[in-house]
Amino acid sequence: MPDLIHDGDSAAAVSSLRSAVMLLSRRLKHQRVDESLSPTEMSVLGTLARCGSATPGELARKEHVQPPSMTRIVALLEAKGLVRLEPHPDDRRQKVVSQTEQAEAMLAESRSKRNAWLTALAEGLDEDEWETLRKAAPVLEKLAHL
Repeated sequence: MPDLIHDGDSAAAVSSLRSAVMLLSRRLKHQRVDESLSPTEMSVLGTLARCGSATPGELARKEHVQPPSMTRIVALLEAKGLVRLEPHPDDRRQKVVSQTEQAEAMLAESRSKRNAWLTALAEGLDEDEWETLRKAAPVLEKLAHL
């Protein structure tokens, strides 16, 4: 792989990609179903949907926050009926966080709203641009999870 920092064209592409991803992310975040949830709370619910049940410590690592912060987030989500805490099967000192059916339904509605918004936006692309974006989607997905 070429050295991205020293290759001027690649460095410009990285800068353009960063800027575009940040702007698109901000715009997608505004397409929320439940305005009472913070972006962090939505992210935690998304992580539970993708990865399944987890301890608060595991969620903190996946979300890149401190464990005490995650404990507060989980408590807020539990109070809203979006997660439930159950005893850990192997460690009685720990709890396992799972999303509720209410959270699953809200996430499905949110995904649907965001997908519809993004679909409408993509309708402004020509066929070649759409094909390029369609082919780039798996690469962007991989990049997001590295």
